[in-house]
Amino acid sequence: MTTPAPSRATASVASILRESAERFSDEVAVVVGPERVTYAELWAQTKAYAGALRAKGVTEGTRVAMLVPNVADFPRVYYAILSLGAVAVPIHALLKQHEIEYVLRDSGSTMLVCAAPLLAEGASGAGLAGVDVVTVLAPPDLATGFDRLEALAEAAEPIDTYVPRDPFDTATILYTSGTTGQPKGAEGCHFSLIEQANVLLLSTFEMKAGDKVLGALPLFHTFGQTCTMNVAFRAGATVVMVPKFTGDAALQVMADEGCDIFMGVPTMYMALLDAATRSEARPTLKYAISGGAALPLAVMDRFREVYGADIHEGYGLTETSPVACFNHVGVAPHPGTIGTPVWGVDVEVADQNVEDAIVLMPPGSIGEIVVRGHNIMNGYLNRPDDTAKAIVDGWFRTGDLGTKGDDGYLTIVDRTKDMIIRNGYNVYPRQVEEVLAAHTAVAMAAVFGVPHETHGQEIEAAVVLRPGAEATPDELIDFVKDEIAAYKYPRVVHLVDALPLGPSGKVLKRELVAKFAPAHA
Repeated sequence: MTTPAPSRATASVASILRESAERFSDEVAVVVGPERVTYAELWAQTKAYAGALRAKGVTEGTRVAMLVPNVADFPRVYYAILSLGAVAVPIHALLKQHEIEYVLRDSGSTMLVCAAPLLAEGASGAGLAGVDVVTVLAPPDLATGFDRLEALAEAAEPIDTYVPRDPFDTATILYTSGTTGQPKGAEGCHFSLIEQANVLLLSTFEMKAGDKVLGALPLFHTFGQTCTMNVAFRAGATVVMVPKFTGDAALQVMADEGCDIFMGVPTMYMALLDAATRSEARPTLKYAISGGAALPLAVMDRFREVYGADIHEGYGLTETSPVACFNHVGVAPHPGTIGTPVWGVDVEVADQNVEDAIVLMPPGSIGEIVVRGHNIMNGYLNRPDDTAKAIVDGWFRTGDLGTKGDDGYLTIVDRTKDMIIRNGYNVYPRQVEEVLAAHTAVAMAAVFGVPHETHGQEIEAAVVLRPGAEATPDELIDFVKDEIAAYKYPRVVHLVDALPLGPSGKVLKRELVAKFAPAHA
């Protein structure tokens, strides 16, 4: 048997920016407040940053971590790292020093590029990990004790162009949120990330040069990094960045800058609806995109009424680069579904109880969503056992429960681990949340299970009311009780000021369980 020849093809995610810098040189790539950076300027600045990093010893395969918010320095640093054939390790901007230390050690990063406002935690974490720090955004007269990348770039020779890589070389290591156990580093290759941008641009979204996309999703997260930044730059569109998201700020920026497209997670849509009660400003949106978690139908309907735009819901994970399914733009969305698989990707439902093989189930069955295609990660860094459990028979096991209809549209039922079993009956929190979201007083709701001696688990809900609205827990319980089976409604409703959110905007149900479960102990 002959050994296959090594790949002769080359690829680099950095080509996304370089090509657009040549094709759309004078178009604005990034807007941050009053700052406007054209594609030609952004690529020139990126090459200068890359020259500085090269002088510091960064080369092919070097892992470079970055702790940078949604400002123009994020793409400069990101593409500079990738241009050198190095591996970008973006870190969640909300992590604390020990969490940062963990990512730096686990990824094998040799350097941290840290924004000055994040140095308190970033430099502390780097110190614990013994990793060199270079800053961005530090004023020249601020003595941080670290080299400023801006100054290094002025003194260094810029690179000419990017270093070509094997298509399956690792480009990024993105850390999963770690809802169970320690976060794992998902290795994304150049081919998967480039192909994701191409597929989303060609046959999933509708985006072109001149479009303006609100960049409110955190760029350290796969949704913002790929769907907003890489796709917009591939198209020659403009990314209007919002360094810190609030509904009021996002609404004003979209209206002022004339944004055409909004991408967000459900909590962002709820914040925009809230902001609309205080402002007459309205952007002229062509459409909006939601992912990251299930979007309640009531929110989708209200958004269409208030903002005059359809929300196209999709689905994906860090491990799938991220988009696997989508309600494709240009086709009327099927509300309540995550759409159909994107081009070149298979998404099916498998028996979640069979661990060592993929057993596909017939249409209409509830099972685990599994994905295969060009978008699958290389694996979890230094975790062969976890990789082997996650990728079985060539399929990635998502851990999400869903169904697939005869028409090919998929619906997420819930996370496997979020499912509540009460008296032996399966209760899917998302269904209960949909009912709560339909109540006129409810802004946000999260349903979760807590341990119970008699029932195994009991159903509870945490609810944030809309500004000025009033409702008692008993009223909300009765409202849900009238809509769904008796074993499904929440027995306890907690009225809270806010839900605990992760860095990407997902509700952290484990924190709600930890907060409210002790009452049952």
